[in-house]
Amino acid sequence: MSDETRPGLPEGYEPDKVWKWNTESGGRFANINRPIAGPTHEKVLPVGKHPIQLYSLGTPNGVKVTVMLEELLALGHKDAEYDAWLINIIEGDQFGSGFVDINPNSKIPALIDRSGDEPIRIFESGAMLVHLAERFGEFLPTEPAPRAECLSWTFWQMASAAFLGGGFGHFYAYAPVAIEYAIDRYTMEVKRQLDVLDRNLADKEFICGDNYTIADVAIWPWYGALAKGQLYSSAEYIECHTYKNVNRWADEIARREPVQRGRIVNRTWGEKNLAERHDAGEIDAALVAEPEAAE
Repeated sequence: MSDETRPGLPEGYEPDKVWKWNTESGGRFANINRPIAGPTHEKVLPVGKHPIQLYSLGTPNGVKVTVMLEELLALGHKDAEYDAWLINIIEGDQFGSGFVDINPNSKIPALIDRSGDEPIRIFESGAMLVHLAERFGEFLPTEPAPRAECLSWTFWQMASAAFLGGGFGHFYAYAPVAIEYAIDRYTMEVKRQLDVLDRNLADKEFICGDNYTIADVAIWPWYGALAKGQLYSSAEYIECHTYKNVNRWADEIARREPVQRGRIVNRTWGEKNLAERHDAGEIDAALVAEPEAAE
């Protein structure tokens, strides 16, 4: 195939017969992506005073878990108290031995539930939502049909986010070269996903109907943020404003106090942020703090 029929690709590029790791070709996150697993250094993770220990960063997958924990605390579940420790992925904290012991996939978040006789490790944010929902009996229906619906949408998000983040987000916002085919392909998929949500929300208040569930908690940090122009500076390109039902739902979720609290935890950017959380009062203070003036 000639370069003329392969728009957006470097001139003369042809894949090698066997792929080789070029550490300088990964774009913005080249220093944290690698083709091998396992720890790169020894590092013991800190342990706080609360039953739940979360090691995370305030990206969409991390926000899911802190929002869920804040929702549980708002309902009076004291055993949902948590320490949220910052994992700086740019510095490679996710490759430390302690983190890899919890999450062999070296992706944030990672969680240890120390409320029982033996600590329980959990990796993958969707698994954390299900674990917490079942443990506290909240936000996950118990009847077979609504439970299946809720789990279907929760894991729809887990499968779909790779197209949004690792696909569209990477090639549109972070790749070292703009590749037309990749951007077009992933944009098409993300717009289809938004249409899936928009059609589903046409006659529903929340993702699964009248009740707020872990499906909303899972989907909102990704697709709610996307709809409101908070991901990849892409709102105009994707025409996010045209997905009216998604925008209505995103606004409704954003008004929830636990969501406003959870979304700033393990966040080191933006006007409202809290790098680590060990006490509810820290969030209270961060929410009322005035942003520092730029020097």
